[in-house]
Amino acid sequence: MFTLSEENYLKAIYHLELDTGKGVSTNAIAKKLETKASSVSDMIKKLSEKDVVVYKKYKGVTLTVFGKKIAASIVRKHRLWEVFLVEKLNFSWDEVHDVAEQLEHIKSPKLVNQLDIFLGFPSHDPHGDPIPDKDGDLKTIEKSLLSTLEKNETGVCVGVNDSSSEFLKFLDKKEITLGKQIRVLEKEDFDDSLSIQIDGKKLSISNKIANNLYVQKS
Repeated sequence: MFTLSEENYLKAIYHLELDTGKGVSTNAIAKKLETKASSVSDMIKKLSEKDVVVYKKYKGVTLTVFGKKIAASIVRKHRLWEVFLVEKLNFSWDEVHDVAEQLEHIKSPKLVNQLDIFLGFPSHDPHGDPIPDKDGDLKTIEKSLLSTLEKNETGVCVGVNDSSSEFLKFLDKKEITLGKQIRVLEKEDFDDSLSIQIDGKKLSISNKIANNLYVQKS
């Protein structure tokens, strides 16, 4: 069994490893979890003793096969609960993260598998992130940041890089949602801001926004 804190560490390492494709530094973990590097070092020692992580000097922290399976199960629960909250309880996509953070620590595998069946085996959460299956496998799709599209290129919005409540509320206000087709009309050389078209409407968005929206080129 793992404590809530240990599970949070495993999940953080899992996400960082996916992002970088290599070992994760203690500083990167500390930054993600908003804690001290010394606290991370202490936790890594505990997790190493439980055979879920390996630390190598100059190469950082990596999850073991067992550690990756545990971390993937936590991520799976989190994302399934987000789907449930949006689809069945009418939460908006900017409200679900904090609630799912609590629900992801439920230990019952039967509950999680029944939840998956009840929801119709969803492949992605409300933010476009893939949901690991019961074996911990993650199916990813080819996607690009909207900022990488050139003038006259088109993509379908498939996810967000920033899942903060503030950003998601902004997207709602601009009616930018998953599944919407986005066409780049203009790209400014000065600041890389974009003029885009969604549902026949023209919008101007900053480079910061474009760097936080994932699209699948069409």
